[in-house]
Amino acid sequence: MDSDYGIARELSGLQQQRALYKPELPPCLQGTTVRVEYGDKTTASDPAGAHVIGHAFPHTYGQPLAHFIRASAKVPDAQIITEHPAIRVGIVFCGRQSPGGHNVIWGLYDAIKTHNSKSVLLGFVGGTEGLFAQKTLEITDEILSTYKNQGGYDLLGRTKDQIRTTEQVNAATATCQALKLDGLVIIGGVTSNTDAAQLAETFAEQKCSTRVVGVPVTLNGDLKNQFVEANVGFDTICKVNAQLISNMCTDALSAEKYYYFIRLMGRKASHVALECALQSHPNMVILGEEVASSKLTIFDLTKQICDAVQSRAQNDKNHGVILIPEGLVESIPELYALLQEIHGLHRKGVSMENISSQLSPWASALFEFLPPFIRKQILLHPESDDSAQLSQIETEKLLAQLVEAEMNRRQKEGTYKGKKFNAICHFFGYQARGSLPSKFDCDYAYVLGHVSYHVLAAGLNGYMATITNLKNPVNKWKCGAAPITAMMTVKRWSRGPAASQVGKPAVHPATVDLKGKAYELLRQSASSFLLDDIYRNPGPLQFDGPGADAKAVTLCVEDRDYMGRIKLLQEYLDKVRSMVKPGCSQDVLKAALSAMASVTDTLNIMSSPSFAAHTTF
Repeated sequence: MDSDYGIARELSGLQQQRALYKPELPPCLQGTTVRVEYGDKTTASDPAGAHVIGHAFPHTYGQPLAHFIRASAKVPDAQIITEHPAIRVGIVFCGRQSPGGHNVIWGLYDAIKTHNSKSVLLGFVGGTEGLFAQKTLEITDEILSTYKNQGGYDLLGRTKDQIRTTEQVNAATATCQALKLDGLVIIGGVTSNTDAAQLAETFAEQKCSTRVVGVPVTLNGDLKNQFVEANVGFDTICKVNAQLISNMCTDALSAEKYYYFIRLMGRKASHVALECALQSHPNMVILGEEVASSKLTIFDLTKQICDAVQSRAQNDKNHGVILIPEGLVESIPELYALLQEIHGLHRKGVSMENISSQLSPWASALFEFLPPFIRKQILLHPESDDSAQLSQIETEKLLAQLVEAEMNRRQKEGTYKGKKFNAICHFFGYQARGSLPSKFDCDYAYVLGHVSYHVLAAGLNGYMATITNLKNPVNKWKCGAAPITAMMTVKRWSRGPAASQVGKPAVHPATVDLKGKAYELLRQSASSFLLDDIYRNPGPLQFDGPGADAKAVTLCVEDRDYMGRIKLLQEYLDKVRSMVKPGCSQDVLKAALSAMASVTDTLNIMSSPSFAAHTTF
């Protein structure tokens, strides 16, 4: 074991106070008896991809939902687990660090020790590389003492974000067998949980006794679906960034001469930018989903920003704050096409120095138009998922330069009469990742750790620990587990003009829903944000007092209790069965048949591939 991992931290006074905070548990997780109610078998949200997912995951597709219920619940067919033999569980950090990750370990540790003090929790040091190399650290009370409610991933560390290749899967399998693990808990986002599902399928196929559980932890907030309402770390990231943004808003309003272009985390989706905008009220926020939906070019965006600057100048406002997600560059059609061409040349082994000379004529023209610093950045080798190194591409500087050039042109022509345009750029990419987690993330992560144990105690494999009803107090949270395969979709793409389409099941990032309540709330306020300077400063993270229980705006405005609705539907169906029995009146029978026929006709239409192609979750 590396000596850098698991060592006691030197804590500040505030950190010491946070380490003393003990999250509460929902009633369904209290006590030493595990009570599980199983729902119907699951299916894919997109019917068109169901057969592909089922073929790829024959052992783990179609498993039922699991609900963990409180002792007072009257559920006749619930599974009651009172015997808890000692188990050995491994846990590993995957993906980028996210505030609250340590509390998942703490929650899992408390759960396994509560149910059997002889159980063992092993943390893999160095992330998935440690998993492959069988490098472990046994988690103890002493080791956890200075990591409770603390930020970062430094208790165990992290390295590569994947368990994907045959060699990696075989190494993970060998580790689980050598260490005689009953369970492996994988903490991560969409990519890590896709890998967790594949590992669970491999274990089931090879009859490996290790069960795999995924935990939704990602600062991007894009692991959202009908089963998962929020991700550990997103709440903290947005609150910390919202304060920084608000500080810049106040600074801009004070000096009245700068435009701040701020790039935020968010690769495939703009959830962080949307939430921060709703918390801090900047003048503009550009969402990648809007740009992709409207097919806006880099010149469209430049004009849009310039028109906003000009409108504000007419009101004697020569300052402002503009938010940009880091994934914006892949949402702009021509830049995305250029990146794809560059990545194709990378795959062919063309060196960075020679790529520009081998671009197609249109791509070469666009490449030469871009500033030298952007050219250098987009030539970087792509990530393991074939996306650009988005954190290294300074889109905010590109836009600031283009806007400055256009405003100078307008000023020279006399169409813009405001003060000289001055831009200052920032990238808030790493400032919040190591923050002390918010109270919500502390609670959420700790409870998810407990749920993970319940999933293992129930003997489930290939599931993700889930909690719904999150916008309510902890004692109202509903805990359960859903098969990761039920969260998968099949996206199709082609590489090159002659390539055939390829579809691979995966848990894909959820983008901002442009028909959702959170986006509608932003649009309703967009005009006043732009012109009225109604900046809002939520202040620093609050751990006590009235602000401590504040939750993400995007979580609170949406109504996403999918698991609760599934149970409610089951209750209605049970009522129908109890009311419509042999011997009931003809009128009751006719009414039931009419209603059921109407419902099934509607559901058949909504379940068709053509309907699904025109809707998003």
